[in-house]
Amino acid sequence: METTSHHNFGPAFSGTVGEHIHHRRMMMHMSFYWGHNAVVLFSGWPGTSSAMYFLAWVLVFLLAVLLEWLSRLNIIKPGTNNLAEGLMQTAMYTVRIGLEYVVMLAVMSFNVGIFLAAVLGRAVGFFVFGSRAFKKTPECEDPSRTS
Repeated sequence: METTSHHNFGPAFSGTVGEHIHHRRMMMHMSFYWGHNAVVLFSGWPGTSSAMYFLAWVLVFLLAVLLEWLSRLNIIKPGTNNLAEGLMQTAMYTVRIGLEYVVMLAVMSFNVGIFLAAVLGRAVGFFVFGSRAFKKTPECEDPSRTS
């Protein structure tokens, strides 16, 4: 004689309730790992596709470069009203800090590739927008030249 349980969970369920919950949960890494099977920012993205993982890598890299640019962007013109200046500064700060959190959450995927994309993006952004490599310097005037 076949025994039946008073809990009918349907054909998809086999085992105890704890096993059922365990199999439904997605594994979240709590230490750094290498590989393209990752979850970055959204559930199921980039998934197991190498192309989507590369897209996630590029997105995090570009966001990190954008953050460096926004950190050094000065859009306020001299003589601007203090209130308008304060509102513009606050708006830029809000956008920048929101993007900072997005990059931080991507890094919290603990995927080494995504972590490196964020760090390299910040480094490239700093090199282009923050270092002296691309700064225009006033040309030294030759004292022997006369006008």
